[in-house]
Parts: sequence; structure tokens; C-alpha cells
Amino acid sequence: MEFKEIMDVYDDLLIQVGPRNWWPADTPFEVIIGAILTQNTSWKNVEKAIMNLKKQNLLSPKAIYKISEEKLADVIRPSGYYNQKAKKIKEFVKYFYEQYDGSINKMREERTSSLRSELLGIHGIGPETADAILLYALGKPIFVVDTYTKRILQRHKWINEKATYQEIQDLFMKRLPRNTQLFNEYHALIDFVGHNYCRKQPKCHGCPLEKRLPQMKESL
Repeated sequence: MEFKEIMDVYDDLLIQVGPRNWWPADTPFEVIIGAILTQNTSWKNVEKAIMNLKKQNLLSPKAIYKISEEKLADVIRPSGYYNQKAKKIKEFVKYFYEQYDGSINKMREERTSSLRSELLGIHGIGPETADAILLYALGKPIFVVDTYTKRILQRHKWINEKATYQEIQDLFMKRLPRNTQLFNEYHALIDFVGHNYCRKQPKCHGCPLEKRLPQMKESL
């Protein structure tokens, strides 16, 4: 899979679907909280939890640092797995204050590789969540791989079934320029296709990638 083919897919999606303007949030910190809340749930449920936080003036590092884990869990209940997610959010905020004094700007100044290692060391934050924080909240050029990404690439024979997170990420990052906006838009477009067409039970008719199905070749 070479640069031209990867960019052709991107161009097809952008023309047919249009810019996604993702991630929808008022602040980088809201993006971070959303990235944790969206684990194992739909975005609609995340929006309900985010709205609860906003209504109670809790969507800030300081407010979450002060609130009890039990109270936070109750507020984010619509997101599911709320006890676990409350613990994860509290752990992140603790790290955020200890390492960066609660400053997004200070965090942005750190190297991407160092930040990623730090994030992966926080309870409950895996590669997908860490990369979503880096890309969407901090503007770091890193490609996010999620369930939709893997499913689409497998069905199009772009990767094999045993491809790892790192291998899938490298497929994009080693062939595309390190451009935050490109990675942002590409991942958002892939998620649009996954959410609307490439479901567990696929709806291939009308999919923006339907015409490309016979063209894909296994590369990993």
C-alpha cells in the first residue's frame, strides 16, 4: 500500500463525505475527558456524560481534581462503566497536575514520544485513547487506530487479521507526511464510514469506499 493509493482513498472520502470537523469540544481538556469516556460506548452516551459535567461546572481540571471519585462516577453514569472511567479520569488529572501543573500548553511542549509513554503509564489509558489525546487535544501528528479502522482495512484486504495496532498505525504514518490536520481528518472520515456503513453487519451499498473493494490488496 503506497502513498498514492492511501491518498486516493482519503480524497475519495473527503469528496464524498466532506470535512468532519472532529473532535467536537469547547476545550482541549474536554477532548481528553471525551477520549476516556468514549471507551466501550457510543458517542451519544459520551455527549450525555459531558453535558452532565458541564451542567454541574465540573468540566475543568481543578473541579475534577477536587470532586470525589464516587461523585464523579455518578455524574458520568450515562457513559457506562462509570466507576472505572471515574478512576481513569481522576488518575489522568492527578498526572496532569503533577507533571504539567494542569497546563495544556506545558503539556504540548513535551515531545510526542515522551508524552505517549507517560499517557500509556496512566491507569486505563491504552494506545487508542493515548493517541486520541495526542492528536485531537494536543495537536500532535499521530494516527489513531480504532475498531472501525481495523475492521474497514481488514474487509478491504488492506491488512491481514493478525495485524497489530502498531502495524496498522505504521501503515499510515510511514507512508503519509506527518501532518496533524491530515491525520485528524483521515481518522474522522474512517470513523464516519465505520459508524454508518462498515458495521458488524456491513451496509456496503452506498458506502464511499464501495467501488474500492476489489482494488484493495493485502499488504501486511
